[in-house]
Amino acid sequence: MSAETSLGKGLKSYHALPSAWWRRHCPRVSTHEKPPRGTMRHPTPVPPRPPALSEGEGPSFAHALWRLASADVSTGNAVQLLTDGDATFEAMLTMIARARTEVCLESYIVRDDAVGRRFGDALGAAVRRGVRVRLLTDWVGALGSSRLLHELRAAGIEVRVFNPPGFKPWFGVVPRDHRKLLAVDGVVGLTGGIGLGEQWERGLLRKRASVWRDTCVRIEGPAARDMAAAFAGMWERADERQPRTPRSVLRRESRGGVHIDPARCQGALVGIVEGEPWRLRVGRSLHLQAAAARRSIWVASAYFVPSFAEVDALTGAARDGVDVRLLVPSRYDHPWIHRLTRGYYQRLLRNGVRIWEWNGEMMHAKTTVVDGIWLRVGSTDFNPLGVAINYELDAMIQDPVIGAQAEGAFERDLERSREVLRGPA
Repeated sequence: MSAETSLGKGLKSYHALPSAWWRRHCPRVSTHEKPPRGTMRHPTPVPPRPPALSEGEGPSFAHALWRLASADVSTGNAVQLLTDGDATFEAMLTMIARARTEVCLESYIVRDDAVGRRFGDALGAAVRRGVRVRLLTDWVGALGSSRLLHELRAAGIEVRVFNPPGFKPWFGVVPRDHRKLLAVDGVVGLTGGIGLGEQWERGLLRKRASVWRDTCVRIEGPAARDMAAAFAGMWERADERQPRTPRSVLRRESRGGVHIDPARCQGALVGIVEGEPWRLRVGRSLHLQAAAARRSIWVASAYFVPSFAEVDALTGAARDGVDVRLLVPSRYDHPWIHRLTRGYYQRLLRNGVRIWEWNGEMMHAKTTVVDGIWLRVGSTDFNPLGVAINYELDAMIQDPVIGAQAEGAFERDLERSREVLRGPA
């Protein structure tokens, strides 16, 4: 079963519409590299980014993140932007090698391949140094890796698998733990869209294979404690033997982050947003960002099947003069999702949203850059499973330096993509 099998199961039922609707709104489109006749994708120069806002002009979301997404905001964080598998895996393995007390690794995908084995060796070495090591994965994402998980348990690693099938709500089909998170010693953490599999090192296709494009962030500072706390909550959820009080009904006290003034703070402001079933936190964050953006909203989404509210947020900003850009794959591990995504093109394009399709094997990143100041990096895609059903985790970052780096990476991605100039006929 492929990396995002649960997405396929959920969206097939969600989009069970009459065939006439499909023929009218989502015409068949070839996913081969050679464009079909009447192609919508054309090589165009990457447009320049809008002028930077002056200091103090950008939005500050500390209050809103707490009120809309139940996310504390911390300051004094050092953030490093990581692109693709090689750089991310190197950073993760270095973090594990330097761990002194605890390693918390949560990954939707754990493959029994060269990458999975390399991480297994690193985790085992940490256990032998006296470090407590916990690994949390998802039953769907770890299918086919039972032997590796058994060996990790034998090596002293605590392993839990989230939501295996059984006699439970939805028989364990949903929700899934789609998060990707590494927290070490409560002082450094890493999150994004990259799982433990070879597709992020060499791709999966037999012909014209290329590494999956993805993005992560390494965060050192107070936000790492929030990442460790987020792991602890999911670790508890994965223990089905113990009754627990739903976290949604527990009272949470703000740590005072809502009063942070970005102009007087050192380091990056970071809020860790935990996506939970039916909380719609990342979706509401997009609405907030779209309403506050004055310059630009650049979105990369691997499986873009947004709600009408999310489409309205993007198109409304574009009509108001905001530079709205969307980057999606041209080839998918689930090709039928391409038809769903293209069903949104006409409305987005007519309202001023510019769309690019990635030319490589798979664009798997889940990022949003707003006004070159705010950056979201995490596991959430804009589709019903990501926003409303699965457990997800995203880092919301306010830092003009990191924002500029993210814009630069986005522009380089557009140079390797083709712009969509008109919707499906």
